[in-house]
Amino acid sequence: MAPIVSTAIMSRRRRRVFRLSRRMNLISGAVIIGLLVTVALLSLVWTPLPPAKMQIIHKLQPPLAFGLLGTDQFGRDVLSMLMAGCWNSLSIAITAVAIGGTLGSIAGISAAAIRGPLEALLMRICDVIFALPPILSAMVLGAFLGPGRFTAITAIAVFMIPVFARVTLATSLQAWSRDYVTAARAIGNTRLTISLRHVLPNIMSQIIVHGAIQLGLAILTEAGLSFLGLGMAPPAPTWGRMLADAQTYLALAPWLAILPGLAIALTVFGFNMLGDGLRDLLDPREASR
Repeated sequence: MAPIVSTAIMSRRRRRVFRLSRRMNLISGAVIIGLLVTVALLSLVWTPLPPAKMQIIHKLQPPLAFGLLGTDQFGRDVLSMLMAGCWNSLSIAITAVAIGGTLGSIAGISAAAIRGPLEALLMRICDVIFALPPILSAMVLGAFLGPGRFTAITAIAVFMIPVFARVTLATSLQAWSRDYVTAARAIGNTRLTISLRHVLPNIMSQIIVHGAIQLGLAILTEAGLSFLGLGMAPPAPTWGRMLADAQTYLALAPWLAILPGLAIALTVFGFNMLGDGLRDLLDPREASR
């Protein structure tokens, strides 16, 4: 009898540890992203120094020698540039994911409701867009529009549309096979009404979770575009451009590359943790497992 009781106690303890770990993912991700959003908003009204202010006499000063995190090759305050870059990176990523997620979700829900040729056409369009990575799309757009915020947002959003369309289509098709949808169709509801009242509310959690995870990818993509000079135009600071400018000074001033690299890694980590936590919280299948 005793071994059975001890086994049950250990099983309960394991379940508690598992639930705590799921909550910690959500809490850790929310805290990290909350701090980054606070820094981004703070940069709009205050930074230690103007991010674009050059002080050549103080160039390449190490952390704590001049300012908290030192200066770059032009004497600009690194902390101020990181704060301003946080706003630029987050605003571009969030805007692009919001646009791509909205358009992709509309396309996926519509294809699931209509089916037939529209579904096949949507899948073929997704395949074509997936064949063109966002970096290449941005290079093409940059040739016509020039580098800037609009180019970066457009390139990332175009890549996000098929990502959300596929996820939304798959989850919508599952919802259309449920009994509540069958009952709604039996009483004469139109496909539009069913999509808005029954399908969309039941797949919204998956869309939110997928959006949180895709924000991490959008941050990486924005940094890559800025690294290639296709992001926001100078002198607006971005983490990707800070990495690109630091290449020449890796041996002399390694903090110029380490600090923006850590900022990018921390942001991606935070969004991934937040997405995992939201998935465990909102997805009943994960909760049952």
